[in-house]
Amino acid sequence: MRNSASPDSPASQSQRLDKWLWAARFFKTRNLASEAISGGKVQVEGQRAKPAKLVKSGTRVRIRRGPVEWEVIVQGISKQRRPAPEAVLLYQETPESIADREKAVEQRQTEKMERIRGEGRPTKRERRRFSDLTGR
Repeated sequence: MRNSASPDSPASQSQRLDKWLWAARFFKTRNLASEAISGGKVQVEGQRAKPAKLVKSGTRVRIRRGPVEWEVIVQGISKQRRPAPEAVLLYQETPESIADREKAVEQRQTEKMERIRGEGRPTKRERRRFSDLTGR
């Protein structure tokens, strides 16, 4: 038997977590969203979730992708993936999350600037000098 939920019913005001993350453009595909959720990179209300977890307006979601972490509150549901300016309307990022992300970006830039020149693979010129010194 089919579930015939009306547009005003609570079932239509919720959406699978993997679909919502895809529609909100946090992940390029639903498969990537599902893998991130299954891998523990996404939490709903502070708890690990499964891809089929239903989210609705007001739900707090924490998303970690590499060194970047977002904490957002679901503001809307979209059945389709929309352009980025419209996708941003589906969530609101918490002020703490914004501050933490800005701090992390600043820290990564500082680390990049402090990198010591000469680390890593030697250039062709450096290899020739080394070869001349060692006689090889």
